[in-house]
Amino acid sequence: MAANEPLHVERGAPIPLWPDGAPGVKEHTPPDIPNIVPYLLEKPERHGAVVVCPGGGYAGRADHEGAPIAQWLNGCGISAFVCNYRVTPYQHPYPSLDASRAVRWVRFHAAGWNVKPDRIGILGFSAGGHLASTVGTHYDSGDPQAPDPIDRVGSRPDAMILCYPVITFGEFRHEGSMVNLLGANPPEDLRASLSNEQQVTRNTPPTFLWHTADDEGVPAENSLLMAEALRRNGVPFELHVFQSGPHGLGLAPEHPHVAHWAEVCGEWLSKLGF
Repeated sequence: MAANEPLHVERGAPIPLWPDGAPGVKEHTPPDIPNIVPYLLEKPERHGAVVVCPGGGYAGRADHEGAPIAQWLNGCGISAFVCNYRVTPYQHPYPSLDASRAVRWVRFHAAGWNVKPDRIGILGFSAGGHLASTVGTHYDSGDPQAPDPIDRVGSRPDAMILCYPVITFGEFRHEGSMVNLLGANPPEDLRASLSNEQQVTRNTPPTFLWHTADDEGVPAENSLLMAEALRRNGVPFELHVFQSGPHGLGLAPEHPHVAHWAEVCGEWLSKLGF
């Protein structure tokens, strides 16, 4: 299929990211088949899209950080695609291969849906935030010689939204996410490579971050370290640290003050042209 031909998708129906089988697949059961779930807007106007990566410590994927987030993005006039990336027993690099493929997949099909190919963002919660920030700091421009035309498309997101994200595998790491992704006692160079505050450059995408100051699951230092790296490299960013709230809030319907993140994030995306 050509990139500018509209691909018919059914709202909420999973589509395998690799119809002929994902790289490194171990079995052919549903957990082994990474997919993308479309929440596509039928808009005559060109608009942006966001790939959503739910959290779950690289052991699972939280439902409340998937479809409800896609629906909120739809309410902002943005198409959304929930990425069901592989989790344990799959380890690095498979989650990031899946999420990068999701960005390529949406970008490849964008023109046929009136989606702007240069306004494809990625959003992640907790470990999904680590995954989103991995895609945003380890992207490539695609392989022009790849037999699969989707693999010829670049994986750099045009914006990152990182919600109480795991960022570092250093002092303030979330141990469970690191072990599930890298195994016990991973080599120091691998930990550094995936401590994404160390991978920020001036070409890292504009970033929106939010956290709660008393998050006991993933310390707020993760967002602070990322924000400082973005500032140091001159990357536009917005950081919101709310005084109080537990880890894993999602849209935070029971914490109205924290729930304000969605409104300001929607405004931020609008200013970026999504």
